[in-house]
Amino acid sequence: MIELNIPGRGNLRLAHLVLDVNGTLAKDGRLLDKVAKPLAALRDRLTIHLLTADSYGRQENIDLMLGTRATRIQPGDEPAQKAEYVRQLGAETVIAVGQGANDAAMLKAAAIGIAVMSEEGLAVEALLSADVLMPTIHDALGLLEYPRRLIATLRK
Repeated sequence: MIELNIPGRGNLRLAHLVLDVNGTLAKDGRLLDKVAKPLAALRDRLTIHLLTADSYGRQENIDLMLGTRATRIQPGDEPAQKAEYVRQLGAETVIAVGQGANDAAMLKAAAIGIAVMSEEGLAVEALLSADVLMPTIHDALGLLEYPRRLIATLRK
């Protein structure tokens, strides 16, 4: 668990990290380099959840590499499915990370939504729904490794 007291936001007890896969952790269905190790390092504090439509049919490989089992999002109203997933976990305990338009609702629903730039780009809708913008997934994972940095960014 990550506990933060953010002035203007209050106390947060964060227990879950919900990540979009394609565009955020993977490119063209292949896990990005240097993502597995920082994700593994966060497991002692956060439960890791991967959400994917598995557009490239390669999620099994990603699951094996990360030692996880992603939740498949069904075709149709993907934003609502992702947001509902966050709500079912207890949105006030979730950090969500994504970059696509279908991630916007989960970024908004989460206690902290982090939008990341990627080679696929960053949907303006996701950017406007996030609390924080990080230049890459690697930077976002680094921010979670040192979560007090969030206090400096988000305090009011």
